[in-house]
Amino acid sequence: MLTPERHSLILHLLKQQNIVKIQDLVDATETSESTIRRDLTQLEQEGFLKRVHGGAARLQGKMNEPSMDEKSAKNLQEKKIIAAFAANLVEEGESIYLDAGSTVTEMIPFLKDKNIVVVTNGLMHMKELIASNIQTYLIGGYVKERTNALVGRGALLSLSQYRFDKCFMGANGVHPEFGYTTPDQEEAMVKSKAIDLSREAFFLADDSKFSEVYFSKIADIHEASIITNENDGETLNMYSKKTSIKVVTS
Repeated sequence: MLTPERHSLILHLLKQQNIVKIQDLVDATETSESTIRRDLTQLEQEGFLKRVHGGAARLQGKMNEPSMDEKSAKNLQEKKIIAAFAANLVEEGESIYLDAGSTVTEMIPFLKDKNIVVVTNGLMHMKELIASNIQTYLIGGYVKERTNALVGRGALLSLSQYRFDKCFMGANGVHPEFGYTTPDQEEAMVKSKAIDLSREAFFLADDSKFSEVYFSKIADIHEASIITNENDGETLNMYSKKTSIKVVTS
């Protein structure tokens, strides 16, 4: 079977099943496991699918936007591990920006009583920040109900008054070629602005975000470091060629 034929069959099976195992693809194409792995790597790089442990998965729709409640309930243990590591990067006396992301929310308990200043566009962060005795500034803007994020022209104008040592960001998609992405262009603009205003930028992304591509680009992959949970070697190698990536396992 020629390469284009294999690729077409792989994508057809993914469309039907959403997730396919490598062994199933080996059987369907009557080819070797190493060939299928190369096929999956190429299709992932081209943005047609995402690699998962033992196979491949269909990509999410580019405009699909889970609610904050849905995001917060997903991969919670992985998010806490990532958040704890990220919080340890924050030093006394720093000013930081916390994006309105569900993994970023998990950072806040680990920042308790630190002598820092936090600026955020996340309404969901406020109660925990106040309870943690952290000096906090909330930017202005329009409240996006689905994600509880402040966005729009007012958010950009308000944000431009600050400068940050570090920013900690969330993204719906992380891709080596297409960068960090999110469904909403207004949220993307606020995220991008925060990165521009920061000395260092970090994306907190569990392994479910890798190889996903959404409608609005936030930044190129090299513009920020990635903090993530355990991932397969091929995926990590792909990203480590583009930017700094830290894998946190516990």
